Amino acid sequence: MPRSAPGSDAARRSAGFTLVELLIVVALIAIASGVVSLALRDLAATRLEREAARLSALLEAARAESRASGVTARWEPRKEQVDEPGFRFLGLPDSIDLPGDWLGEGVRAETPGVRAVVLGPEPLIPAQRIVLHLDRQFLTLATDGLGPFVVVESGSEGTP
Repeated sequence: MPRSAPGSDAARRSAGFTLVELLIVVALIAIASGVVSLALRDLAATRLEREAARLSALLEAARAESRASGVTARWEPRKEQVDEPGFRFLGLPDSIDLPGDWLGEGVRAETPGVRAVVLGPEPLIPAQRIVLHLDRQFLTLATDGLGPFVVVESGSEGTP
């Protein structure tokens, strides 16, 4: 009857894990932690980014319509005291029906230093910015007057 002696193949196989087995376990842990980190992403930040992208597209559509029709167009957020949260476009023809509400609750906007953002009809508008807030998160949309409105900074604490 054969017996396993110290240093034989049978003794080595039962001593531990192979390098391939360890690499597979490490890869599975890495994939699992990646999936978990994506699932735990801050929902407020995601919602605010979606609102910023949507508002930027709406502002550019209103700006183009203002230039095409030759009328002065403005965008202004509704104040928090008003029963209808959201925003409104002023000066555009009645045939242009742009939305005036946020996709999610709790989003609010402010236009620092001005009551409304001027969108046209001139091709060059003043440099302007809009700060979007949701809970403790904020994003700032801005234009230099020539380019489109884009997100220029973000944060979670304090004032923008």
